[in-house]
Amino acid sequence: MTWIEKIGLGLFLVGLTTFLVIPFLGTYSLSEELVKANTKAIHQDKMAEILAPMYGQEYSSNFTFLSAFGEKFDAYNDDLKSQQLWDEVIWDDYSFALAKAGLKSPVRDSPWLFFALAIGLAVLGGFLYNFRQHADEPEGIKNNGIFHSKLKNRGWIGMITGFFLILFYVVLYWFPAYLVNLVWMVNPISEMISGNPASQWFLYGLIYTLAIIVMGIRMFRKYRGNKYQQLRTASVMFFQTAFAFLIPEVLVLLNQPYFDFKNIWPLDYDFFYDYQIATFLSSGGVGMFMLIWGILLIIIGVPVFTYFFGKRWYCSWVCGCGGLAETVGDPFRQLSDKSVKAWKYERWIVHSVLVLAVVMTGVTIANYFSGFSFLGNVTNQLHSFYGFAIGSAFAGVVGTGFYPFMGNRVWCRFGCPLAAYLGIVQRFKSRFRITTNGGQCISCGNCSTYCEMGIDVRWYAQRGQNIVRSSCVGCGVCSAVCPRGVLKLENGPEENRINDLPIIIGNDSIKIHA
Repeated sequence: MTWIEKIGLGLFLVGLTTFLVIPFLGTYSLSEELVKANTKAIHQDKMAEILAPMYGQEYSSNFTFLSAFGEKFDAYNDDLKSQQLWDEVIWDDYSFALAKAGLKSPVRDSPWLFFALAIGLAVLGGFLYNFRQHADEPEGIKNNGIFHSKLKNRGWIGMITGFFLILFYVVLYWFPAYLVNLVWMVNPISEMISGNPASQWFLYGLIYTLAIIVMGIRMFRKYRGNKYQQLRTASVMFFQTAFAFLIPEVLVLLNQPYFDFKNIWPLDYDFFYDYQIATFLSSGGVGMFMLIWGILLIIIGVPVFTYFFGKRWYCSWVCGCGGLAETVGDPFRQLSDKSVKAWKYERWIVHSVLVLAVVMTGVTIANYFSGFSFLGNVTNQLHSFYGFAIGSAFAGVVGTGFYPFMGNRVWCRFGCPLAAYLGIVQRFKSRFRITTNGGQCISCGNCSTYCEMGIDVRWYAQRGQNIVRSSCVGCGVCSAVCPRGVLKLENGPEENRINDLPIIIGNDSIKIHA
């Protein structure tokens, strides 16, 4: 490790430590004015009454403040639920809004300073560390001791990293009130871009984007000399920064709906929710364009682009989930399970999620046009279940938190309904395939090792058999790491795309099916 890498690692660890300490700084207090200013009009008086015992009290930590808030708020709701007075229950969770409003801390007073000490140092350290990575190695990708790494092969550093990511996502999705200091830290940036105060989702989006940019630099260094990988990395960095982060925030600044133009149903599972449709229809021409754009992507964009280029056009070049997997998750790609058993589970689970998304959307649309007379509240229950189980737990907690345990494409392999939709088109009606030259294969296994989608690429390469798998995202790393140029990503005629070539043993032949 060079001195620049050591400095970079040190700065990153200082920034990460600061980031972890920040949530615990400051004190909390409430007043009737604060409560009324940060709750809905229909709840203002009742919330002011419920939280009256907290007025004038100063709480030394977020734990004590949220504990006191939860005790009083839950007691009120539990009493109403026991009497089955459901219409009087306050279903809104005001813990985040009131914790943010009631916070007194140096972070709130000096957000730029703490941003520089936390995220600024972490980004600078990551840049310095990655800039020197692989600089002294010849071009070409090697295993480089990944199976002896305490981070990259389920060692103790990897376990700590995984548990930290899981904890972060759990807090982000279900306990965001503990992150209000961090949200105040990025508040000035949010106000500059969108004109609105920051939320936990702005904090997450900013960290997500910076992580892809910093680890994208590592990809440039690691895969230098490979034009395909360079362009692919630049593409995911651009689409995440511009389309997923900046453009939606600028739209809000212009009083337009928050919208990610590259997010496609069913990955964007709430696209057809009633409040989303109402937002589109009430936003004039821009909102109508967003609605039509989203529908055209679903019924025309996906099948047409996938026919010509395979699912790689989206999964490896555009998608934000794929962008994080390809950059931040790249060190863990070799951990994907290549077994036939894992492949069977993958197919059943990912297509089940797709079916669930289709059913939920169908019920939602039917309910919308029937004036919510069709199945009534069942729609909201489906939304809640899907949002919790798939949108949060699977996509976030498991999808990213399990990088150090199961590889970087857990969500893409087992959970993403859009990947399933793209994969069906790619498998049965596409020009994309990975061609192999079995005569040149030396069975080194690099291709299978580096396949993030759990495909035993070597099995196909040894037989000279084209790889036509619905799960393949066309990342091209198998081709990049092959020392003999056996594998090539191609878009060609559909004829002979699937070549189940026989293995010749003496005078007999055995048919091998993909």
